[in-house]
Amino acid sequence: MNASEKSIDATNTGQPKQLRRGLKVLGTVLITLSAITPASSVFIIAPGVLEQAGTGALWSFLAAGVVGIFMAFVYAELASAYPLSGGEYAIVGRTLGRLPGFLILGLFLITQLLILAVIALGVGTYLGVLLPGLNGQVTAAVVVIASAVLAVFDVKFNAVVTGIFLAVEMAALVVLSLLGFLNVERPIGEVLLEPTVLSGQSDLAPTSVGLIAAAVAVAIFAYNGYGSAVYFGEETADANRGIARAILWALGITVIAELLPVTAMVLGTPDLAATFGAENMMNHFVIERGGSTLNTVISLAVALAIINAVIAITLLSARLLFSTGRDRVWSRSINRGMASIHPRFGTPWVATLVTGVVGAAICFVDETLLLVLTGTGLVVVYGSLCVAVLAGRRNGSTAHAAYKMPLFPLPPLIGLGALVYVVYQNALDPKIGRPSLIVTGVVLLIALAYYVFVLRRRGTWELRGPEEDNSTTVDTPATTEPEKP
Repeated sequence: MNASEKSIDATNTGQPKQLRRGLKVLGTVLITLSAITPASSVFIIAPGVLEQAGTGALWSFLAAGVVGIFMAFVYAELASAYPLSGGEYAIVGRTLGRLPGFLILGLFLITQLLILAVIALGVGTYLGVLLPGLNGQVTAAVVVIASAVLAVFDVKFNAVVTGIFLAVEMAALVVLSLLGFLNVERPIGEVLLEPTVLSGQSDLAPTSVGLIAAAVAVAIFAYNGYGSAVYFGEETADANRGIARAILWALGITVIAELLPVTAMVLGTPDLAATFGAENMMNHFVIERGGSTLNTVISLAVALAIINAVIAITLLSARLLFSTGRDRVWSRSINRGMASIHPRFGTPWVATLVTGVVGAAICFVDETLLLVLTGTGLVVVYGSLCVAVLAGRRNGSTAHAAYKMPLFPLPPLIGLGALVYVVYQNALDPKIGRPSLIVTGVVLLIALAYYVFVLRRRGTWELRGPEEDNSTTVDTPATTEPEKP
C-alpha cells in the first residue's frame, strides 16, 4: 500500500476514530457487573463447585476471591496505562510487542463471540419455567439480535438499561440470601472446619483438600469479567484513573454478591444431601424454603440477568471489533465498516450489528462444543496479562499508569501460579478440559499464520488509539515515551 492509499484508509471515510466519552465510572461499573452477571454465576456455575467440593465450596470461593483480587490488580494497572477499546490485545501489543498482541486478539475475538452465545443459551432454560417447550437456540438467537439493536444506542442509555436489569438481578440474590440466613440449619464453624460432599446417592462424606483445591479452578471463572471495564476506557471520563476503580469495584461487588447467597444456601438448606443431589441445586433450595411461586419469580429474574449479560457482552464485543477495524486487521472495506461510528449515538454501530449477527448464528452450534472452544482461552489471556504487567514495569511501557498495584510483583506471580494450576486441572479432564487446550493451541496457530502471511506482508496493521500517533506502526513495545497521567 502506498502513502496516499494509507492516508485515505486512515480517514475511515470521514468517520471519527474516537468513541464519545459519555460514561462516568458508575456507568462503567454497572455495565461491567452486568457482563459478569453474578446471578447467573450463582445459579449456573456455583452448583458445579458445590457438586465437586460440597460445603468445602465456601473455601473454594474464598480462595478464588483472593486470586481474583490479584488479577484485578493486574488488570487495573494495565488498564490505567492503556484504557483502550481493544482491551487485552491492545494492552499486550503495547507491552510485549505486536505479535503477542495479535495472538491474544485472535484468541479473545473468538472467545468473546462464543461466550456471547453460551450465555444467551441460558435464557431458554430459565424462561422455560414460565413457557415450557421453548426452543432454546431460537430464543437465544432472538435475544442476541435484540441486544445488538439496543447496543447501537448511546452507551449512557445502555448503562441505564443494564443498571435497571442489574437491580432486579441483585434483588433476586438478596432474596436467595435471606432464605438461607433466616433459616440457618448448621453453624458456619461446622461448615468451614468439617466440610462434607455428596458421596453416592444420598450420603455425605468429608471433603478432601484436593477436592476443594480442584474446585477453585471453576470458582475463579464464576468471578470472571471484572476486567471487561477496560473496553469502555475510551468512553469513560478520566479513564486512566476511572477504569482502575471500576475494575476493583466490580470485583469486590461480584465476590460479595456471589459468596453470600452460596453461603446462605449451604447454611440454610434443610437436607444437604438432597440439595447436592438435585438436578438444579439452587431451584431445589428456593422451592424448599420459599415455594414454587417464588422459584418461578426468581427464575424469571435469572433469565433477565442472562439477557442483561448478553446486552453487556454485546457492548464490549462490539468495542473489540471496532478496535480491530481501527487497527486495520481486515481488508480496507471491512476496516472502514468496523471502525464506523454512529453520527448520533457515538457508538460503533456496524461492529455492534456484526456482533449480533455472528453471535446469533453461533447460538445454533452444539453447546458442549461451545464449552470446549471457550474453556481455556481465558486462561491464556490472563497469563499474558500477568506477563505484560511484569514486562511493563521492566521496559517502561506502563510507567505512565495512574494506578500502581500494591505488593508488586506478588499479584502477577500468584496469578500465574493459579493459572498454571487451572491448566493442569483442564489437562486432567478428558471430556472438555483436554480438548479445550488443544483447540486453544489451534486457534493460536491460526492467528500466527494470519499475522505472518497476511498482516506482515501487507504491512498495514497498526496499534492506534485516542491521543496516540496514528501514523506510527508499533513493532516493539515501549516505542513511545511514557506520558504523565
